[in-house]
Amino acid sequence: MKYLLIIPTYNEMDNIEAIIKAVFKQTGRPFSQQKQDNKSDLFDLNLLIVDDNSPDKTSDKVEDMMKHEERLHILKRPGKKGLGTAYVEGFLYAIQNNYDAIIQMDADFSHDPEVIPQMVDLSKEHDVVIGSRYVCGINVVNWPLSRLILSYMASKYVQIITRMPVKDPTGGFKCIKIDVLKKIHLEKIMSDGYSFQIEINFRAWVNRFDIYEMPIIFTDRRSGQSKMSKKIIYEAVYMVWKLKLMQLLRAL
Repeated sequence: MKYLLIIPTYNEMDNIEAIIKAVFKQTGRPFSQQKQDNKSDLFDLNLLIVDDNSPDKTSDKVEDMMKHEERLHILKRPGKKGLGTAYVEGFLYAIQNNYDAIIQMDADFSHDPEVIPQMVDLSKEHDVVIGSRYVCGINVVNWPLSRLILSYMASKYVQIITRMPVKDPTGGFKCIKIDVLKKIHLEKIMSDGYSFQIEINFRAWVNRFDIYEMPIIFTDRRSGQSKMSKKIIYEAVYMVWKLKLMQLLRAL
């Protein structure tokens, strides 16, 4: 299978070089190393950065690294348009360029790149693989207690309303097969913030795709600032009800 790993960025200059190199290390062929005729990569993976015109010039760093790595690509957007639309553009890029599956993750090392090979292996048997913080207890490191409670209770809230059997519906580290993305009507995606993760999972579940949660340890970002806001939280609260209503009306 051919994988496209998608990382949305906004002011991630402090992390971007390290995360790119860490991702390619997992393939068995480090960043900028030429492919050897007698040795194959552990798996076929390209990396797409979707940058929202970061003021700190994250995209400039990526473009400089692209000169040394043919597996690295970038989509530059004119302004800060949000997480959901960044992923949708990345998904469409994957469909147009004939990838078999996408992996989505954050740039800040809250998602451990060393988990990628395990996720790739599981994706051969499942349509959606979610790196779950809550499938085996609570596996979160360095979060303030208030944020941990908010995240955990939000997951319970989503489960109760939607009846979707996913313990970490807001998690952003996952692998999705292209057949799923083609089926769930990307042009109709309504969410942008963290509710985007809920909506993708819910649309996949409603369409009877196989969803598997693998346990991960989530570590708060190494550097930079969190993109969480009250607007994102409020969107997630009402979006869950909207999705449930649309399911009942058979409008998904």
